[in-house]
Amino acid sequence: MCEYVLETENLGISFGGLKAAQNVNLKIKKNEIYGLIGPNGAGKTTVFNMLTGVYLPTTGTFRLMGEELKGKTQEQINRRGIARTFQNIRLFSNMTVIRNVMVGLHNLPEYKCSLVESILRLPKHFKVEKEMRQRAKELLEIFGLLEERNQLAYNLPYGKQRRLEIARALATSPRLLLLDEPAAGMNPQETAELMETIRFVRDKFDMTILLIEHDMSLVSGICDRLTVLNFGVTLAEGDVSTVLNDPAVVKAYLGE
Repeated sequence: MCEYVLETENLGISFGGLKAAQNVNLKIKKNEIYGLIGPNGAGKTTVFNMLTGVYLPTTGTFRLMGEELKGKTQEQINRRGIARTFQNIRLFSNMTVIRNVMVGLHNLPEYKCSLVESILRLPKHFKVEKEMRQRAKELLEIFGLLEERNQLAYNLPYGKQRRLEIARALATSPRLLLLDEPAAGMNPQETAELMETIRFVRDKFDMTILLIEHDMSLVSGICDRLTVLNFGVTLAEGDVSTVLNDPAVVKAYLGE
């Protein structure tokens, strides 16, 4: 059995002469909540984009459960087990809540039917549609969104939109969930509720989580370990208390 869910080795990317990230080495164990922090422009979202196939790394590689994924497409990486959310919520605003979750199910082989079966509305189309709807309802119930299932997504309050985005990501049955600044725009109560949601996801879905976050109360409250990036390179890594009290981290990121 592979020791690490995610392992990156000297992962990096350059855009022209700009090294947006270089020599990023992460080793994340099963069920860890791992934080990736640093100042704006440090390269955090760039790392997420490499891990999800948006960018092709210039150097290094990354593995999920021991399988190398560098060079795979976004769809292939998602099927292998990496899902993500975004700093700016990217729901299908004019679709219903339940349809948003059903979109996440389309990438799973058990919910596949052919184009012909869908166009001609053959029995398998309706069977798959019914199964997807039932699974989506189960996920929405877990996240307290079942009553809003027929509402348009843009009508949900901000905190519930965040929960819906996480539910949609989990619909793809990932092994690793990437959360990009999930607390962005939240008030303190919403942030506290989000912390409980992240812990719940870890425990309920046996999930490993890598998150980018600027809210240090959230980071210190839920993360097991941290890596700090600055100008695309690793500034510090280790347990939360050690990293957040590292003089170099305090000077570069947290403020003296």
